[in-house]
Amino acid sequence: MFKIKNLAFVLCFLYQCLVAMGQGSTDHWETVVNNDDLWSYRLGTSASPTDWMMPDFDDSSWLVGQGGIGYGDGDDNTIIEPTLSLFLRIDFDLIDTAAIALAVLHADYDDAFVAYLNGTEIGRGNIGDPETILGHDESPPIDQEAVLYTGGIPEAYPIYPSTFNELVQEGENTLAIQVNNFLITSSDLSGNFFLSLGITDTSSNYGPTPEWFIEPFLSSDLPLIRIFTSGQEIQNDPRIQAQMQIIDNGPDEVNYITDPATDYDGQISIEIRGESSLAYEKKNYAFETQDQDGENNNVPLLGMPPENDWILYGPYSDKSLIRNALTFEIGRDVMEYASRTAFCELMINEEYRGVYILMEKIKQDDFRVDIAKLLTEDIEGDELTGGYIIEKDRDNPDLNDDGWYSSFAPYPFYTYHDPDYDQLMPAQKNYIQDWFFAFESAMNLTTYAGSYDQFIDVESFVDYFLVTELTKHIDAYKLSFYMYKEKDSNGGKLHMGPLWDFNLGYGNFDFGCEPSPEGWIYSCTSQVFWVSKILDVEAVNDRLFCRWQQLRQNELDTDFLINRIDSLVELIGPAADRNFDRFPVIGEYVWPNSFIGESYQDEVDFLKTWLEQRIFWMDMNMPGDPNADCGEILSQEHQEAKKYLEVYPNPFTEKLTFSFSKNGFNKGEVLLYDLMGNKVAHFRLIDQSTVFLDHLPAGIYFFHYKVSDLTLQCGKLIKQ
Repeated sequence: MFKIKNLAFVLCFLYQCLVAMGQGSTDHWETVVNNDDLWSYRLGTSASPTDWMMPDFDDSSWLVGQGGIGYGDGDDNTIIEPTLSLFLRIDFDLIDTAAIALAVLHADYDDAFVAYLNGTEIGRGNIGDPETILGHDESPPIDQEAVLYTGGIPEAYPIYPSTFNELVQEGENTLAIQVNNFLITSSDLSGNFFLSLGITDTSSNYGPTPEWFIEPFLSSDLPLIRIFTSGQEIQNDPRIQAQMQIIDNGPDEVNYITDPATDYDGQISIEIRGESSLAYEKKNYAFETQDQDGENNNVPLLGMPPENDWILYGPYSDKSLIRNALTFEIGRDVMEYASRTAFCELMINEEYRGVYILMEKIKQDDFRVDIAKLLTEDIEGDELTGGYIIEKDRDNPDLNDDGWYSSFAPYPFYTYHDPDYDQLMPAQKNYIQDWFFAFESAMNLTTYAGSYDQFIDVESFVDYFLVTELTKHIDAYKLSFYMYKEKDSNGGKLHMGPLWDFNLGYGNFDFGCEPSPEGWIYSCTSQVFWVSKILDVEAVNDRLFCRWQQLRQNELDTDFLINRIDSLVELIGPAADRNFDRFPVIGEYVWPNSFIGESYQDEVDFLKTWLEQRIFWMDMNMPGDPNADCGEILSQEHQEAKKYLEVYPNPFTEKLTFSFSKNGFNKGEVLLYDLMGNKVAHFRLIDQSTVFLDHLPAGIYFFHYKVSDLTLQCGKLIKQ
């Protein structure tokens, strides 16, 4: 007799099959309940009976009107008197439940709702705790605006096959909804609801879906990030508390929104971030992973080293979706550090928000900007001289102590990035301002030959310049321009970088400068005078020429970069279609597009063509002496690959990440041995690899990192 050893596993497998069927086997969608159907309704002047949402409840005494039902905003077909709550019911017939793979409730409401299908709750918005039931005279925690009347898309609440099939029957069914207002004096109340069905065959028993309808999101080949705000709106400031789950079942595995969390399942604080991007419908977010007490919680996310500060960047004006990720990959090959990235798909309060990139926030850290940590007690001597990350940012007329203006035209504004202004001691602020004054004073001299390299790490300047010019982004040397200063005992110089914010690079802008692949961008954009003065130095030009020639052999080889674009596009896969269904900007102008493609492939092809032409132009116009002895000009560090391999976490439980923080031989292989010398794993590394080793027993292991049979690095690992 067949014996089931793990019933939970079998049930989980069957459930995933149902979910997969819901997304993969749907022939078409139809809407069975529309907002403008006839609904029974009553105003919440008193409490409704406890069974008001049940199918057999007698609502014959209720009023009947065409939805939406409410007042204000001009989105109501039936206008009612101001009320603190509204109760709605509608009966509908299902013809063939076996042909229904999935259902989705779309809710456009002001200010809160809870919906029931045949008496069972199927969705709620702006109410908070799932156990909370608002009374007829109670208000939600915050106000919530409806979106349909402004051209938005209602929130989606998928009803998965196992739940839907248990709740419905062929014949008559009932959808019941309670809407609560924020205040009785509120100027508006809205209730527009739609119930749509995913049909597995070609039958047509219901009505067409609304024009804005998007098929509900269930699974992805990319990692999934789900954020729950308990009815709070994520703001630009201040941050709010929320819960976050990350689902990443590993390479070549599908991630379902019903899967348990893998990388993270806990508290975060989150806010909207950005400047010009604040106007976009698709927002960018900064968040901090926290413990239950609200303290920093350093954790590894999606194969990146442990930290607590992260960025969720949502490509919007960049319709290739990859400009930032591509640039940071180039930066990790060429420079000391660039933010690690991971593509994902985001849901906030069960609403699909499109393709995002999880990125490391720029900050001091052993795995990020690896400089000394500046402590509050570091106010004298060598300890005072380093550990500063500075950003050239927008002018700040109010100043507010978050930075300072240069004393030299065009008077750029520098901000304290890390530590920020409220973490720095007065002595530390004074020191870095005085240091910059000395640096810029030296650079401002008519004759300054030889002084630039007393202050600037020239190699970092050369690498930063080449990558920045390769992308020709419109904010070069004026916004998101980062630099960091080492302690005097570690050279004491100013390093350029890390790279940041390249969504308006690669010809994706239509203002200020020429977006074509020709021409140097620094001469058009730079708001710091010393960039052009350094580039006037013959020795620096020779370094640029030699380093460019070196990088063109490998890291900046044209075919290599085009293949890298193809790899990123392949990684995103069908998620691009879902993203542009949610944000239909293909073929539309989004500030500041210079090119508008008619398809996603058009956008990718434009990026490739632009980059190929840009590389060719830089080949033809790179300054410096073609006859220079590059062996003498480039440092030993530039001439040899850096062999710094990071392995984390250690100790580990299920998976290890092997990552290069610096330029190096990142195409090698790793062999893993146990204490007896037995080889227990063997895999190749390409840039960064996350390896699942949950099958190994707890114990001590040793890894050997090899390139072309040459062992470059060894280390001990502990599996818990």
